[in-house]
Amino acid sequence: MSSAAPQIKKPLDIVVKFALSVFVGSFALIWGGMYLSRPDRSIPPYTVGAQAGPIVTTDVPRGTTDEEIESLVKRFRKVGHETRDFGRMKIHPTTEAGPGGRYRDIVIYVFDDHGWTDPEVLAKYLAGDAVVTKDYERSMRGYYRLQDQDEEGGLGTIPKKGSVAGNTRTLFKGLVTDPLPVEVETEQGISISPL
Repeated sequence: MSSAAPQIKKPLDIVVKFALSVFVGSFALIWGGMYLSRPDRSIPPYTVGAQAGPIVTTDVPRGTTDEEIESLVKRFRKVGHETRDFGRMKIHPTTEAGPGGRYRDIVIYVFDDHGWTDPEVLAKYLAGDAVVTKDYERSMRGYYRLQDQDEEGGLGTIPKKGSVAGNTRTLFKGLVTDPLPVEVETEQGISISPL
């Protein structure tokens, strides 16, 4: 019988411990940063193209569904009800500072073609250029309008002076002081969380 001496486990060197902690810590920082800076997937990605006074044009990617545009319009509504601070939605103030706030009057057009959000095209539309106006309104995918206490939002062309276009579907219309309906926002897309 041979007696084997018990093997003593040698502790890790301090340099190895430090390297392992840096390695694990860097992955934790990267994952944490990605998790905290993840995009809001409950609304489609959008950019603000042009702004002229209270009129703001936004652009969503081509192929954005009506349901996704509806969720964006409803998000504008939620901001209008809760804080009226559209700055966090990447929109510059639309009215002078005063008792009603810097976003007292705001009209947001939603397009899925970046060309319609160009400042020059918006200027032609606001000037009443007949060549631009018809196609501009036909290309509109959604809208949100907040004027003092009155708000309205929908899909399609924004109504003018009470007349509603055939492609318009009004989602809501009322006062910004009315309670918001309770809706569950579903998160779309792929989560980056490993859990």
